[in-house]
This record gives sequence, C-alpha cells and structure tokens, in this order.
Amino acid sequence: MPEESWGKARILVVDDEPEIREVLCALLSDDYFCEAVGSAEEALSVLGSKGFDLIISDIMMSGMSGLEMVPKVLSISPDAVVVMISGVQTIESAIKALRAGAFDYIMKPFDLRQVEAAVKRALEHHDLRVAKRRYENHLQELVRERTEQLDQALASVEEAYRATLKALAHALETRDAETHGHSERVVTFSLRLGRELGLDSNQMRSLEFGSLLHDIGKIGVPDAILRKPDKLTEEEWIKMRQHPLHGQAILRGIEFLEGAARVVAQHHEKWDGSGYPLGLRGAEIDLNARIFAVADAFDAMTSDRVYRKGKPYEAAAEELGLFADKQFDPRVVAAFHRVPREDWDALRRRSVIKKQDELQPVRRSVAAHMKDNLTAMAS
Repeated sequence: MPEESWGKARILVVDDEPEIREVLCALLSDDYFCEAVGSAEEALSVLGSKGFDLIISDIMMSGMSGLEMVPKVLSISPDAVVVMISGVQTIESAIKALRAGAFDYIMKPFDLRQVEAAVKRALEHHDLRVAKRRYENHLQELVRERTEQLDQALASVEEAYRATLKALAHALETRDAETHGHSERVVTFSLRLGRELGLDSNQMRSLEFGSLLHDIGKIGVPDAILRKPDKLTEEEWIKMRQHPLHGQAILRGIEFLEGAARVVAQHHEKWDGSGYPLGLRGAEIDLNARIFAVADAFDAMTSDRVYRKGKPYEAAAEELGLFADKQFDPRVVAAFHRVPREDWDALRRRSVIKKQDELQPVRRSVAAHMKDNLTAMAS
C-alpha cells in the first residue's frame, strides 16, 4: 500500500462494468484507499489476503451474483460493511440485498453525492461495529482476568482454611495418643473412595473437611473419659456418644463447612440403624458419612494400637465385606474392593510422609525454642 494511503479507510469496488469501477474509484480515491475487481470471485480471492472496511458491489454480475457474495464476504471479514448497487429499481431488490446482509442499497444511475453519503454512513457504521467488538473483547478479557484473580483468591482462602483445619485436627490428636496420624490417613482413604464413587468437587471438599474434623466434638468430652486407660462405664459411654452432636454444634453456622458438619454428626451411624447418636439407617445417612465410616473402619483395623497389632489388608477387607449391609453401605464397600490393594498401601505410606513433612516446621520451631532457653540458662 502506498505510504499516502496509510490510515485511510479501505474500499473494494466490485462490478463487472469497467466504467462503473473507474467512476467510483475516481470519486473515492482522494479520501480513501480504493481497489477494484470485476467479479465476485475476484473479490473473495482479494478478501482472503487483504482487509477492507467497505465493499461496494453490483448485484447482477456474470458468475456469482452480488447477493450470493455478501454472506461469503461477511464470513471472511465479519467487520466489513457491504453496500449494494443495482439497476433494478424495485423495493423487492433492496429488501433482498438487506436480507443478504448488506448495510445499504444504491440504485443506478446513481448520484455521486448519494454515493459519497452512503459511503460515509457505511464507514461510520463500520467504525462503530469495530469499536463495539473491541469493547466486548476488552470486557471478555477483563472478566477472564477478574475470574482468574477470583479463582486464585478463593483457592488461597480455601488453602488457608485447609491449613487451619489440619492444625486443629493435629491439636485434637494430641489428646489421644492412640489415634496419632489417624485424621490424615482417614482423609486420604475417604477421598480415594470418593473418587471411586464419582463425587463432584463440592462433595469431595465436604468429604475432606468432614473426615478431617470428624472427632472435633471430642473437645466436649472430659479428659478423664477420653484418655481413660480402662473400659468406660455405661454412663461414660453415654457422654462419649454425644461427641458427634457436640461436633455438629461447633460447626453450625459455618457455611463452607455445612457438608462437613453432616459427616461430623453422622459418622457413627450404621447402615442398619444400630448406630448413634440418632439411629439413622440406609440412605438417611449422608453419603459422605457412609464413605467415611468405611475409610475409618479400615484405618482402625489396619493400624497398630497399644493393646493389639493392626490387621493385614486381607483380614480388614474381609471384615468390611462381612459387615456390608449391616454396619456399612454395601455400595461403598463394593467401591472399596474395586480399589487395588497396592493403592491402599501407597496411600497409607503417602499419608505418613505427608504428616511428617507437615510436622517438620513445628519440630524445628520447638527445637529452636529449646535451644534459646538452654542458651539463656547457661548465660
């Protein structure tokens, strides 16, 4: 393009009559960059390699007509504006042109002032269309950026929640030496079962937090009962069995823990209705609580205790099968058995390593604190 044409609107004239092409280009070349072709086919070829703001085209041409060309033009160059020219002076012809996608319609023989006015209107429309598209693209980009920022902020907040809840779960475990690491393992096992059962992201989040906080209600159980080395009395068991309801009360009103609260409240309910605290049965029990019950029992059976050695995988898996349709939801037990044993072994190892990694900063802090105290005492 010649340097003097930079910044000018670009017009393509399409007409099979050379005289029309010459007249229009002579009229428009002072103010616009103007190029002319003799057929619709040539016009489409040129549009494939060059961009034009306005196409002025005759309707009746040999080969492809102007009306047939319009939708093809707009598919190649959506922002382009088309003005049709025709010697057929009928309303029907004008309507056909506008329906095809043309912006305006000029009849032959045309008045040059009429052509100039039509071109000016068409280019103003083109500029508005381009500005609108750019604005919409800008808004879309702005929405995308804001959505991405919001997603990052929400992820950060959720991670902060998760870290806080883990710290709380770890603190709870210090009251019961026998269950050390239990929360981390049971969360890992529960989430694996959740994936096997096809839970969505919201259900998985509730399952994770509910599993992590399942024993939060034990805050309300006296140490004399919780840490008693001997068998509990019936009265003490009554108090111990209230911890699911204590946990539900603690979490009540926290919206993002609403699903987790159901796990906390129902994790000791049983499929046959013999559980506590409410004696719920079957599908009355929250699905996540049913999933947790299987994960919790599996961890309890396979973990070492002071008074016994943990069972091997085969014995624990067999016992889960025996109590399906009694203590456990049979569908959840079936999902457990679909997961290969190697997966369960890997998940247990991974949870131990993860637990150790999370405790490292705490251990370093305690060690540094002890060192400071010893240094102060020595001085």
